[in-house]
Amino acid sequence: MGERILTLRELNRATLARQLLLERTSITPLAAIRQVAGLQGQLANPPYIGLWSRLQAFQRVDLTSLLERREVVRTSMMRRTLHLTTTEDYVNFRPALATLHARQLESFFGQPLASGLTRERLLTEMQGFLREKPRTNVELRARLAELVPQMDERLLYAVRVALSLIQVFPGGTWGVGGSPAYTEAQAWLGRSFVPPAEGLRVLIRSYLAAFGPASAKDLQIWSGLSRLQSAVEILRPELTTFRDEQGRELFDLPGALLPSAHTPAPIRFIPDFDNLILAYNDRQRIIPDHYRSYVIPGRSLVLPTFLVDGFVSGIWYIERTPTVARLIIQPFEPLPVSISQELQAEGQRLLAWAAEKIDTFEIVVSPYDGSGGKQNMWGRL
Repeated sequence: MGERILTLRELNRATLARQLLLERTSITPLAAIRQVAGLQGQLANPPYIGLWSRLQAFQRVDLTSLLERREVVRTSMMRRTLHLTTTEDYVNFRPALATLHARQLESFFGQPLASGLTRERLLTEMQGFLREKPRTNVELRARLAELVPQMDERLLYAVRVALSLIQVFPGGTWGVGGSPAYTEAQAWLGRSFVPPAEGLRVLIRSYLAAFGPASAKDLQIWSGLSRLQSAVEILRPELTTFRDEQGRELFDLPGALLPSAHTPAPIRFIPDFDNLILAYNDRQRIIPDHYRSYVIPGRSLVLPTFLVDGFVSGIWYIERTPTVARLIIQPFEPLPVSISQELQAEGQRLLAWAAEKIDTFEIVVSPYDGSGGKQNMWGRL
């Protein structure tokens, strides 16, 4: 018998189930972050909204406390982008991602940056500077300028990601802006990294638990790593395989959730940059191709979306004044009245949670006009 072929809707429902979006769950926020393999967190507020959409009775303090207790960290992870991950996942994933994070710094060292300054010496000097106390970008930039007078601004980012730094509390918490302080991860956590081969195995299995069934190319897009087919092949004896409707091989963990294609999928609001949108080479299981440019319009934006019947169907954003919180909902196509009513009811719940100190809530449903990328300021407050 050949491999089972999974339809697009079956892949959609599998993804939603593993991303905790078929129904809100009562598991802890820590367990949820582990289940979804981290929450992308370029902005401070979206991970909180992502957990609100996935968990029963989630409160902002639940995540803030995890960051304060160092059970969750905010740091550069998959695709060299900021994520919130459990500390346990961090010490496993980061060694597997080391080559990705070192790549940009290596490009600066075609020749020494200054007399006698090697890559290793630069990193050693910066590590010593960071071990004295957490450092802000301003402090890191000043120290780099002492070591590398001709410093290119990109060098700061390259050093920061190569050094396995974590943003210290309260960086990454709801409503906190400004320049966070960074510290060296292993000293801050009191934990050592696992060997890279072990970390890669954990990374692959965690990805499949959160996003499978998926192809090796999907895994590469999510992680930012390349040439992972051989690593997946090593794990093949402990995996199961399927095919999609285009004949592509998909890998999965045995016994992982595969709901029926007919499983109901509720309205869900998905925040900026959520990995639900970004975790695949072929994203059609979540977002139809003809909507993709609306959601990812360039300028490194991934707009907040909402799901109807499990698929991206529009964008949303919140406008806020001192007295009014207004949720703007922009469907890409006209919605049936019953769906629009359900969407607005969920929107009211989102507003009541996200803007709890404001008395007046308004919801505006209007056709998509392409302005969401400019006006979506909620996560940036």
